[in-house]
Amino acid sequence: MSAHRIQKDMTIKELLEQHPETLEVLVANGFENLKDPKVLAGVGGFLKLERAALTKNYDLDNFLGLLQQKVDEKHNQVDVTMKQTQQEQSEISISGLLPCPVRLPLLEGFDRFIEQYTRESGVTVSYKFEAASLGSAWMDEHIQTVTAADQLPDIFVSAGFETFFDPATIGKFKEQGVFADLTGDAINRSFDGLELKDPKGHYGLISVVPSAFMVNHDELGDLPVPRTWADILKPEFEQKVALPVGDFDLFNAILLTIHKMYGDEGVRKLGRCMLKSMHPAQMIKNAQRVAEEKPPVTIIPYFFSRMAGMVKSLEIVWPEDGAIISPIFMLAKADKQAKLQPIADFLCSKEVGDTLTNRGLFPALNPEVENQLPEQHPWQWVGWDYLYSHDIAAQIRYTVGLFEEAMNAD
Repeated sequence: MSAHRIQKDMTIKELLEQHPETLEVLVANGFENLKDPKVLAGVGGFLKLERAALTKNYDLDNFLGLLQQKVDEKHNQVDVTMKQTQQEQSEISISGLLPCPVRLPLLEGFDRFIEQYTRESGVTVSYKFEAASLGSAWMDEHIQTVTAADQLPDIFVSAGFETFFDPATIGKFKEQGVFADLTGDAINRSFDGLELKDPKGHYGLISVVPSAFMVNHDELGDLPVPRTWADILKPEFEQKVALPVGDFDLFNAILLTIHKMYGDEGVRKLGRCMLKSMHPAQMIKNAQRVAEEKPPVTIIPYFFSRMAGMVKSLEIVWPEDGAIISPIFMLAKADKQAKLQPIADFLCSKEVGDTLTNRGLFPALNPEVENQLPEQHPWQWVGWDYLYSHDIAAQIRYTVGLFEEAMNAD
């Protein structure tokens, strides 16, 4: 790794000659002019990374860390995804969507584990973990078309309430007793007081995606810093908040939880506070640029707080009434438990949990993991009672309708 270590005294030109993949990181964070070969040949030859960070008022360590992450990702690929085999060839099939920041390191560890598992047990395993950014399109192609349980993977990992609870898709197999929670009983102390275990024993959880507020002090003006979801819903924040509409898993979790907390009117207030939808990375990128509309507050997956640390004007607020969470579920077929349990144990292991929290700020349920969280980190979890007492797919459609109606109202 040391051969690929980025140093603060490297020039932009040296960086891009050695690691051309970092250009997209630079462009995404305010250095669009580097796409011009003339600019790169001129300024790039003497502008060092330390000075470049200073010109944007970026924290140097975070800036270098973001570039290093891209370099590490490139050199870790090798391409690990090519090792994934065709399902028809194997006794066990595993599929799912993994959050982008942790997909490659998780694939590397999983590949090593599966090789050992097959060597020791003789059981062949195929797996395909796509990037979560593929989202609903991947689900539509691989899950929504399933008509029989034997068409489903034996283990399926993903965030997203709609996919797992829709009675028209995976939800109907749950009612048939197809799935079993293979994640074990112990839960990380980070979640003390939160009932995350499925009381009916169908769904397992391995991690959660927390939400947080990103406050842009350059745009906040005289408004108070919002500390709670109740603050976000106040009239003074109407049309002043960006929401992660493109991140359908977290957005659905926010809609459902706000509905549970504040009912129909709460969802309408959330719609009225909406300024625009941007991917959180775009919001951070735009924080230092002239833009027509820059929201004072953006709701982000907590992972993006690391990128936000580069910009001095941004403050990350963990909601005092609790970070709304989108769980990362694991579904496993009950009739194959004997063969699946060792694989489930690995997916719930400290090794995987450490990767989730250290690389992605996705707190893990494994009790041995030291989750990367603020000292005070209350939660908002929609809960099993809500999930089992509603048609969740219909509830998502209903709350989206309330949100959009309020957002588009004059």
